Amino acid sequence: MEVRVDGWKLLVARKSIITPLNQQHPTNNIQHPTINKQPMTTDQRLAELGIELPTAPTPAGNYVASMQVGNLLYISGAICLVNGEMTHTGKIGETRDIAYGQAAARVCALNLLAVAKGALGDLDKVSRVVQLNGFVNGVPGFADSPAVINGASDTMVEILGDRGRHTRAAVAVTGLPLDTTVEIQAIFEVA
Repeated sequence: MEVRVDGWKLLVARKSIITPLNQQHPTNNIQHPTINKQPMTTDQRLAELGIELPTAPTPAGNYVASMQVGNLLYISGAICLVNGEMTHTGKIGETRDIAYGQAAARVCALNLLAVAKGALGDLDKVSRVVQLNGFVNGVPGFADSPAVINGASDTMVEILGDRGRHTRAAVAVTGLPLDTTVEIQAIFEVA
């Protein structure tokens, strides 16, 4: 088809210049950084962040560390115990501040992931974190437990991305096992 614009004769093709991606087109071999890149595994993400999961803690009583029921993995309360040593103890609001509590919550989150990896063999089998229930060892009247448990929530999202977004409870209590600063339970959906 011919079109005249300001005395110039232009040829306009009736054929579409849009080619489906599954057909050969000169630009199909261009390497796009996000389209052609394989998604990062959880282990690769941990390595990128420089995070090494601790050894999964063993139960300290007559219970199991995790239990899968259908497509849900329930994980018992994780405390601030790494390789048999307590990393964070004491009450928030007494001699410990919120930043200390957030670091404690991060340790608990890493322990939860270590237990999940032990149960599933691969963290890529975690479809999503459904819920975290966080307990903060705080002085009577301590009202900032959500800020403390953000340390665990942020860790889950940092490592798992959108799969780490979850529902949550954050409760202050006046004592926890071994005087741990934080204890967190989790429910994961698994593939």
